[in-house]
Amino acid sequence: MADPGAADRLAPAGRPDEIRAIPVRRPGRWVAAALILLLAASLIHSVATNKQLEWHVVGQFLFDHRILSGVFMTLELTVSAMAMGVILGVVLAVMRLSPNPLVSGTSWLYIWFFRATPVLVQLLFWYNIAAIYPSISLGIPFVGVEFVHGSANTVVTTYVAALLGLGLNEGAYMAEIVRAGIISVGEGQTDAALSLGLSRLQIMRTIVLPQAMRVIIPPTGNETISMLKTSSLASVITLTELLLASENIYAVNFKPIQLLIVASIWYAAMTSVLYVGQYYLERYYARGATRELALTPLQRIRSGLFSLERHEWS
Repeated sequence: MADPGAADRLAPAGRPDEIRAIPVRRPGRWVAAALILLLAASLIHSVATNKQLEWHVVGQFLFDHRILSGVFMTLELTVSAMAMGVILGVVLAVMRLSPNPLVSGTSWLYIWFFRATPVLVQLLFWYNIAAIYPSISLGIPFVGVEFVHGSANTVVTTYVAALLGLGLNEGAYMAEIVRAGIISVGEGQTDAALSLGLSRLQIMRTIVLPQAMRVIIPPTGNETISMLKTSSLASVITLTELLLASENIYAVNFKPIQLLIVASIWYAAMTSVLYVGQYYLERYYARGATRELALTPLQRIRSGLFSLERHEWS
C-alpha cells in the first residue's frame, strides 16, 4: 500500500526563488544618445541665434512670386521627365527581355549609353543641339517625305532641352528597374498563362506587371525624389526653376545663403510629400504579399490615443 506522506517527505523544504531576468546594462548607448542630443542642441542653438543668417530675409522671400514660379517649374519638369522616363523604361525593359537579338541589343545599347554619360553633359548637349542640327525634321528617311520641319532653336526650347536631357536619361535607369521587377515574377506563371491561350501582351499587362509593381515601386519612388533634386541642374541651361529663381534674386540683393536656405526649404517640403506618397503606394501594392499590413503612422497615433483612454477609464 502506497505511503500518502512519501511525496511530502521527498519534496524540498523550501521552494527556490523565481528566476528574474535582468536586462543587460549598456551604458555606451546612453552616452552616445547624450552626445547626439548635445550636438543637436548645439547645432540648433547656433543656427537659431546666428544673426548673420538673417531669418527675416528667409521669411521675406519664402513665398515670393519668383520663388513660387520656380517651384511650379520644378514640379512640372519633374512630373514630365518622370512620365517620359517611366514610359520609355517600360518599353526598353520589354525590348531587353525580347528573344530577338536585334531588339534586345538595341535596348542594351541605349541603356549603356545613357548610363555611361553624365546627365549634365546630356543637358548641355540638347541645349546646344542647334550647333550640329540647325533644322529638325520628322518623316520617312531616304524618301524625302517630311511631316514636321522646323528650326532647332524653335523646336528644342530650353524647357524641351531640359525635358529631353532628364527624361531620356531617366528612361535608361527605369528600364533596369522595370526589368528587375519583371524577372522577379516566376516563369511558371507565364507558362501557365500561355497554356490558357493568353497573348504575351495580355500576360504582361494582367499578370506580370501587377505583381512586379511590388519590386518596381520602391526604387521608382527613389528615382522620383532624385529627379526632383536633379532638376536643379536645368539652371545650367538657364531654365528658371527653383534654384535659378533663387540665384536671380541673390544676384541682386547679395544674400546667397538666405536664398539658398529658401530653396532648400522648398526642396525639403516637396521631397517630404513624395516620401508620403511613396509610402502609401508601397503599402497599396504590398496587399496580398503579407498576411497583415503594418499600421500607418496615423493608425499608430490613433491606437496609442485609444490605449491611453482605456487606461484612464480603467
